[in-house]
Amino acid sequence: MPPSPQTPRRTDPIRATDEDARGIARTLLTEARTAALAVLDPATGAPFVSRVAFGLGPAGEALTLVSDLAVHARALRADPRVSLLLGEPGPKGDPLVHPRLTLAATAAFVAADAPERSALRVAWLGHHPKAALYIDFADFHFVRFEIGRGHLNAGFGKAYALDANDLKLTS
Repeated sequence: MPPSPQTPRRTDPIRATDEDARGIARTLLTEARTAALAVLDPATGAPFVSRVAFGLGPAGEALTLVSDLAVHARALRADPRVSLLLGEPGPKGDPLVHPRLTLAATAAFVAADAPERSALRVAWLGHHPKAALYIDFADFHFVRFEIGRGHLNAGFGKAYALDANDLKLTS
């Protein structure tokens, strides 16, 4: 039955993705130094979230550096499906009006002897200089995230569904 003139129409809250949305998402990607990482706990199958360092490699790929001692490292090895949340609340106002980007991705460990590890190390230390204290420890590994899709909440009433191409930083 069609809605009556007095009944408001339900509208899709997701806006059409445009260049402004892509720009906000790419800014969140390039400026983020930490992320909330959601994994599935291999012992229970339950969701597990932790804060991790976040950065981009020389080709614009999303990365983190993890220790084998971390619960999330074990979880990533058991099931590479992850979700990442980027974006921090601003210093004033309602935290929910500040942009944030949720990413659905697949994690892949970079082998310690991989040829690209040296370039990843240089890029990582450029954004996380204090990591020089532990980056070369044997239990630390780079993890690359292959982003499948994203959801951008750019503030009240500004939600966008993004695909992997919308989030690419380089061609």
